[in-house]
Amino acid sequence: MLQNNKTASVLIDKDSFILYRSKFKMSTDTISEQEVQMLRAETRGAAANIHFNNAGASLLPNAVLKTVVDYLNEEAVSGGYEIEDLYRQQLGDAYSTIARLINADPAEVAIAENASTGWCIAFHGIDFKKGDEVIVTELEYVTNMIGFLNARKLYGIEIKVVYNDEDGSFCLKRLEEAITDKTKLITATHVASTSGIVLPVAEIGQIAATHKILYLLDACQSAGQMPLDVKAIGCDMLSVTGRKYLRAPRGTGFVYIKREVQDRLKALFIDGHSIQRISETDYQLRDDAKRFELYEKNRALTLGLAKAADYALNIGLERIWQRIQQLAALLRDRLQGMEGITVHDNGNQLCGIVIFSVAGLESERVKRRLAENHINVSVGLAKSTLLLMNKAGLKTVVRASVHYYNTEEEIDKFCTVLESIK
Repeated sequence: MLQNNKTASVLIDKDSFILYRSKFKMSTDTISEQEVQMLRAETRGAAANIHFNNAGASLLPNAVLKTVVDYLNEEAVSGGYEIEDLYRQQLGDAYSTIARLINADPAEVAIAENASTGWCIAFHGIDFKKGDEVIVTELEYVTNMIGFLNARKLYGIEIKVVYNDEDGSFCLKRLEEAITDKTKLITATHVASTSGIVLPVAEIGQIAATHKILYLLDACQSAGQMPLDVKAIGCDMLSVTGRKYLRAPRGTGFVYIKREVQDRLKALFIDGHSIQRISETDYQLRDDAKRFELYEKNRALTLGLAKAADYALNIGLERIWQRIQQLAALLRDRLQGMEGITVHDNGNQLCGIVIFSVAGLESERVKRRLAENHINVSVGLAKSTLLLMNKAGLKTVVRASVHYYNTEEEIDKFCTVLESIK
């Protein structure tokens, strides 16, 4: 089992080497081409496909895959409870690693199966009353929309949408104007499932703090793609999935709940793990975010999530963010120069998600034809981001999402194949 040796620039085992940031940080603040090739060598799938579906599920680093598989192999031989006892320290350290990823305290992290579970824990834990107002953005994901509509049916809340301006940028003035003395929650999606725009989440946090309003952020597409600092953002709650830009296994995620907010939320599901004390007549919840977890979860995936977070931290989130923006800008520029291609991204800050459509071709057909050439993209459906897609009059779009391990050569091939499909 590999141990963190900070004096070494590269650690090697029989399956993979783990790249540490210090080796490259000495010479440059950007991810060099040499480093990209090493990162690709640590990614088994990078040689098999051009993977532009990182907003769906990124390719696992070999180190993450090995962490999960090794644990499962040990569990199969020795037993689930027995191996959990053996790895108790590492499982506990997972919370510290995740907390470092978002600049939180480990006691403010609850591990969940996915971002939807984490978001629901936070949103549905709020004690809504009839007439409470929830302010949302046009980027909200389908799970979030269902949550709003369900809360309106159950509690009689009012939903207010703050739409982006004509340039596609979020309007902070419109947010201020939407707030009333009935506003219970401001909720935002950092990056939409079907848009490359990035919302000014720290500025939204400042407004929420000024008005003393709860602030819930969906960071499903931003975690692992860009730096996240919950203190700088000012959010009270934040939900994250592992499978997307964080490069963790599917079925992983977590939710951050600020310590000062934990007692204000209902614990929707409770078991023996959620409490610190019980008698025949009463119980007392834990004094940390683990009160929002249940005991039974996949320990191998928990370690895989922590390994993925550690992997990203060792590369450096700011460096990752710079490279993703460079690759995405190149891809957009190439697509915008192609006849019959419409790029739908707009706004004053864009990310690694590039949304486009091809004249005369359904998005699903474009996806299939690219797949025949070993190029992975996904199709964005109207229901995924209903407010955004309805506003734009779109039913489907093609979504190409780049990561730091992608290359300019892959973008060249992608555009060549796309040209032949047209």
